[in-house]
Amino acid sequence: MSTKPSVIRRIFVGLWRTVNGLRKLILNLLVFGLLAALIVAMTEEEPVSVKPDTALVLELSGSIVDQKRYVDPIEALFSQGKNNPDEHEILLADVLDTIHNAEVDSRIKAIVLVLPDLRRAGMSKLQVIGEALNEFRASGKQVFAYGNFFDQQQYLLASYADKIYLNPQGGVMIDGLSSYQMYFKSALEKLDVQTHVFRVGTYKSAVEPFLRDDMSPAAKEANTALLNGLWQSYSDTVAVNRQLQPDQLSLSAEDYLAQLDKANGQPAQVAINLGWVDKLVTRDGFREEMKQLLPEDKEHHSFRQVHFDDYLALMKQPSLPLSEQNIGVIVAKGKILNGYQQPGEIGGESTSALLRKARYDDDIKAVVLRVDSPGGSAFASEQIRQEVLALQKANKPVVISMGSVAASGGYWISADADYIFATPTTITGSIGIFGMITTFEKTLANLGIYTDGVATSDWAGLSVTRALSPQVSAVIQRGIERGYQEFINIVASGRGMSPQDVDKIAQGRVWTGVKALELGLVDELGDMQQAVAKAAELAGLSQYDTHLFEQELSAEQLFIQQLFGAASGWLPDLRADSGLLEQLINQAKLEISLLDSFNDPNGIYLYCDTCND
Repeated sequence: MSTKPSVIRRIFVGLWRTVNGLRKLILNLLVFGLLAALIVAMTEEEPVSVKPDTALVLELSGSIVDQKRYVDPIEALFSQGKNNPDEHEILLADVLDTIHNAEVDSRIKAIVLVLPDLRRAGMSKLQVIGEALNEFRASGKQVFAYGNFFDQQQYLLASYADKIYLNPQGGVMIDGLSSYQMYFKSALEKLDVQTHVFRVGTYKSAVEPFLRDDMSPAAKEANTALLNGLWQSYSDTVAVNRQLQPDQLSLSAEDYLAQLDKANGQPAQVAINLGWVDKLVTRDGFREEMKQLLPEDKEHHSFRQVHFDDYLALMKQPSLPLSEQNIGVIVAKGKILNGYQQPGEIGGESTSALLRKARYDDDIKAVVLRVDSPGGSAFASEQIRQEVLALQKANKPVVISMGSVAASGGYWISADADYIFATPTTITGSIGIFGMITTFEKTLANLGIYTDGVATSDWAGLSVTRALSPQVSAVIQRGIERGYQEFINIVASGRGMSPQDVDKIAQGRVWTGVKALELGLVDELGDMQQAVAKAAELAGLSQYDTHLFEQELSAEQLFIQQLFGAASGWLPDLRADSGLLEQLINQAKLEISLLDSFNDPNGIYLYCDTCND
């Protein structure tokens, strides 16, 4: 008789070991998380207090966003939070509230900008923060910036300071703007991958990487115009802030080499000679400069200061009861996808649910929809637009506040609003539509793999392993053309234009906020503050509060987030710098995963591929 256990017994033993292992893992995570939280609680420092003549250190580490994306708490535990600026996110509203509060806080004498870890922000967001800094300075207070190096976007924000300090061994990198991407046509041909593209719009270039090995002339024309407009805004802003000529900012390689010769090869001295910065000092030298203006903090061997995060925490007070007349605020940030999505992406169902909630709240008299999106699913975009129309039918005005990007699907959900605000550097438009289906029948045939069978219709046999018939392709193209015409009609109706006039500025073309205002795609240049005021005006409100509608975490999610959030600060830094090969692979993965993430049930998309902020 065999001494080996039966197959069934081995299966159940294996299942039990798996379940038991998972049980131990979860228990260990909870136990160690609780222990870490207990340690944090026992060693918690005294509450931060702000003394007179204090500098607010605005150290912005991470990306500035309108809405933070949802991060799994265990993932957050090992990502190091704000210690990993590539992953950390800062709310634009928090930055603005902090600056505005510091403006009227008699204890705050100055703001110090520390920006080495500032990642993606978008020109429009940086300019809005800059305007807040200008208001702070207009109150009689000063702004200073210090850095070892300043990249282009860090320098844009630093240019709003009264004085910019640079490390003598550092430099300022002002490169200009560019638009490059990877193209896969030849690679797909070598793999015998068949790409079936359906689109309308001369400038709708989202699918070009799969059809060409280079950028089309039409895309180059549109992108050149867009980049020139954005660069004009950048150079004009910095020139005014620094009292320079715009052409002093972006030097040719030959001109920069000549400047290096004058500065004995020192990039920092070039920055001084060109008026980009005011003084070259080491970090200790900067501290000494600040101690001439502010009281000394002898304990920390520096000047008296309060950090952005600490000051923000002091500002956070328990919410007061709202009035019976409120402006609802809803943020639509990220790609537009079908179904329910976590914060940081726009879901056809989840964003519609927030708009519906505002519609049925009797205390909400108008809604501001903050749009920061390059678009995505056509079906999900239409779901959201229908809820905007339902709000208006309920006599609740809808005002759009465009962030860095509100293009394609982002414009689809905006077009019917009662009033649209954009910033000068908002990227908008991209009124066009496309669909794409990839099939692998030839790739598989090269490996000796074939698909065959029977079906009751042309549709029943659709598969990525079979060729797409000309008849089915024609039906899909007809749907794309109908979608484009619907997009044109929506814009025409919402903006009070004729379809023919809309078509002239559509075709997938992308515009800056300044140009969009000229073309009639938006009503006014402004940001959230102006949008809220306009919503109140349209609703006939003189006194009101604002109420943010957002997805709420369950009690369990909140507990786990707080638990692992407390523990993360006690873990060692687990980051590793990525090499050049890894960066190249990640770029290719990003290009491919973008289209892979789209989940429109009809396979039809309103997406702007050139609208990265």
